[in-house]
Amino acid sequence: MTATDSTAAPRRPDANAFRSALSRFATGVVVVTGLAGADARPVGLTVNSFTSVSLDPPLVSFCAGRTSRTWPVLRSAERICVNILGSRQEAASRKLARSGPDKFAGVPWSPSPSGQPVLDGSIAWLECSVEAEHPAGDHHIVVARAHLLATADGDGPLLYHRGAYGRFVPTPAPGPTT
Repeated sequence: MTATDSTAAPRRPDANAFRSALSRFATGVVVVTGLAGADARPVGLTVNSFTSVSLDPPLVSFCAGRTSRTWPVLRSAERICVNILGSRQEAASRKLARSGPDKFAGVPWSPSPSGQPVLDGSIAWLECSVEAEHPAGDHHIVVARAHLLATADGDGPLLYHRGAYGRFVPTPAPGPTT
């Protein structure tokens, strides 16, 4: 692609233009969960900036907003759980993306081996510990080490693209030619 292939004239990235450009990249959606306080209540935040970092050691990363009230609570936990959401989990994603108390009300979950919330319907989860946190603009880049994981078959991923949720519909692989 050349610079002339674009339909819009190039411009410097103000916040709205930058957000608009990056929204064209489809991402998966995860919810990072943990337990907080003496009563070990579940807390979580929705994230679409999740990626693998390393196979050896097994590292992942995600970004948490500097203004998040949930991330400081999760950061202090010994373990957190990254729930990779399935296409039927849009309601849970929306609920845990909001601010406010008791975001987990009505969100079904089961405990991981260390008790971290694993959302019902997640297509995979990773129980992690935070290895590093790096300030980056208005976010923190979090690097976490996976200690345990599990996967589930059957459901595709929940996707986020241009401000809307969607699902992945695979294209069949071409059959053999004769």
